[in-house]
Amino acid sequence: MIRLVIVDDHPIVRGGLRDTFAGAEDIVVVGEAGDGAEGIERAKVLAADVVLMDVRMPGMDGVAATAALREWAPSTRVLILTTFDSESDVLPAIEAGAIGYLLKDALPDELTRAVRAAARGESVLAPSVTQHLMGQVRRPGAGTLTDREKEVLQLVANGSSNREAAAALFIGEASIKTHLQHIYDKLGVRDRASAVAEGYRRRLLT
Repeated sequence: MIRLVIVDDHPIVRGGLRDTFAGAEDIVVVGEAGDGAEGIERAKVLAADVVLMDVRMPGMDGVAATAALREWAPSTRVLILTTFDSESDVLPAIEAGAIGYLLKDALPDELTRAVRAAARGESVLAPSVTQHLMGQVRRPGAGTLTDREKEVLQLVANGSSNREAAAALFIGEASIKTHLQHIYDKLGVRDRASAVAEGYRRRLLT
């Protein structure tokens, strides 16, 4: 019997997911949680085989909870189930140790098969997520910042404007904008604030 814990901040979503697995003879929902921290405790206390985890939740989010579970309960598999499939959501979750990443528009049969696959240690990815990962692998220098890009990101993190960063590095403002775009692409983000947050998460910034 596969012991499943559902972690989502919306009670209605949790109820719908619980109903989805009610007819599965080999899956039992042993617990629910409304945020990442509570999900970790439920998974540990209830000896969950699989945790169905949302990404964006108040308090501890799904990515942080996934990383913590990988450390504290390595035998528990985390399967992400969310409405968000941007690179800035997908890549951190996979890096944190999620075994799969599905979207909430998945059919009930797909979810049931995915939980079974996760319990067996098999990866399960939504098609759009696979495309993001393929694009990241194929992109030249994906995820690796040059020394100059790290300098630009550090200046941005320190609060410098594009003009101030350009003056500090003795280059043109257009070059700063180009470096920032490369940084966004490599980190899988869309703006300065997200780039800085991701830079700290990856320990690229001091």
